[in-house]
Amino acid sequence: MDYETVIRERFRETAQNYEKLTANAEQIQKVSLEIVARMRRGGCVYFCGNGGSAADAQHLAAELQGRFLHDRRPLSSIALTTNTSTLTAIGNDYGYAQIFDRQLRGLGQTEDVLVGLSTSGNSENIMLAMATAREMGIYAVGLTGSTGGAMADACDTCIRVPADHTARIQEMHIAVGHMMCEIVEQELM
Repeated sequence: MDYETVIRERFRETAQNYEKLTANAEQIQKVSLEIVARMRRGGCVYFCGNGGSAADAQHLAAELQGRFLHDRRPLSSIALTTNTSTLTAIGNDYGYAQIFDRQLRGLGQTEDVLVGLSTSGNSENIMLAMATAREMGIYAVGLTGSTGGAMADACDTCIRVPADHTARIQEMHIAVGHMMCEIVEQELM
């Protein structure tokens, strides 16, 4: 197999996807400024996802807690994917579908934001957390692939990245998350 050709094809595909992603700029700005407004009122940003998206959730929460581009005060953010004792206890006692929902019910407040990452947009545990967020007055944001899946209608704002393959979707989720972090950091510095 000619891997050099494969590499070039993947990078061309990625470049084309990012060009299409510029169509989401207004929506990304809207979400970012809503996060800023809620954080100014004491809100926290909760991130959740499964598998690679769980790692992305942790990555984005860390960008806000630590620093992104500038030294500044830590910003209130939590990845609901990190406490293994909580995850396994809830999964064991209530079922995997409730691992994010129960945490959000215990921690969440009206001024908070939930960002759910799902390449398919159909993850049951994220869908349940989205429903809980909306019930609690928490601003629910979905990051999905091009179709949006069931999350397209389950959250306040669904950012559908223009890709259909998991790896390309996850790359774009990080890019969108980084743009959100940059705007939030700049506004709250």
